[in-house]
Amino acid sequence: MTKILLILHVLAAIVAVGPVTVAASMFPPAARRVPATDGAVAVGTVRLLHRICRVYATIGLSVPVLGLATALAMGVLGSGWLITSIALTAAAAGLLIAFVLPRQEEVLEQLDAAKPVDRSATVQLAMVTGIFNLLWATVTIFMIVRPGSTTGA
Repeated sequence: MTKILLILHVLAAIVAVGPVTVAASMFPPAARRVPATDGAVAVGTVRLLHRICRVYATIGLSVPVLGLATALAMGVLGSGWLITSIALTAAAAGLLIAFVLPRQEEVLEQLDAAKPVDRSATVQLAMVTGIFNLLWATVTIFMIVRPGSTTGA
């Protein structure tokens, strides 16, 4: 059962978190390019990137659920590397929910109102998105090279 949970956890992380990190990273520059390109197509692209972030963030809820189930089955729930990973995952989720998605919606509202996108807003969004991605990269590293790994790697 542990192997099945671990497989599901890893697959959910790849399928759910990957698209959010890529789409969230693409959003700010895509929003900044709207006035310089065909408006309708560019706004559609920005809207699609936001939808990818929203939908895959929802699917991404399965990652910590499956991760906790896997940790419980493996008996490592109290390990320091796991507690750190849980805290970093919570921080990443908090950034996504409290800052990235709402700021994307604000940019879309500006575009819908045919207002120019505020560059400083997209720069701040890009910065927070970078931090979000860095948190996920750190969690991934903890999951691969965890202290006390039984793989011998």
